[in-house]
Amino acid sequence: MMSEADGRSMRDRMLAGDLYLADDPELAELMLGAAELMEAFNASSARDPIERRRLLTELLGAIGEDTEIRPPLRVDYGRHLRIGARSFANYGLVALDVAPITVGDDVQIGTNVQLLTPTHPVDPELRRAKWEAAEPITVGDNVWLGSGAIVLGGVTIGDNTVVGAGGVVTRDLPANVVAVGNPARVVRTIGPGIEPGIEPA
Repeated sequence: MMSEADGRSMRDRMLAGDLYLADDPELAELMLGAAELMEAFNASSARDPIERRRLLTELLGAIGEDTEIRPPLRVDYGRHLRIGARSFANYGLVALDVAPITVGDDVQIGTNVQLLTPTHPVDPELRRAKWEAAEPITVGDNVWLGSGAIVLGGVTIGDNTVVGAGGVVTRDLPANVVAVGNPARVVRTIGPGIEPGIEPA
């Protein structure tokens, strides 16, 4: 069985990517604070963009200039999610930011995209004891994540890459490619002299 007596808080263990217990009081309080801000953002008026921006600025670790997120948005902590400038997330983004999620500039995120950093032990006893962990996600600049795409923890997606609708990204993708399917696989490259086409949104 895992020992809790290594001198670190559960939050420290979580942020280090090690096994931790999510029902820790400190973590529970941070999640409640994020939930309150998330609920306020999701209930905010489309006619009040200033208030929406204020709530996102308070909820997220960082949000760049001219970036728009359409509610509903679902996060665990919010503070571990950083989004660059001029990016756009359509309705229904789920960003479970137990580990850091970093989204670059000029990123397009379709409806119902999921960025999922949490993992659980394969060992049944550890899982029964409620230990879990997380791995970070990095999405480069000018990426397009099609509607319904799922990105798992530990994944980095390179600049300019497109993930087709419904793609499940289980491992790193290089820059300048189109990837589709479950698991997502590269089907072509994007570059000068190559007709970019239109991928499913």
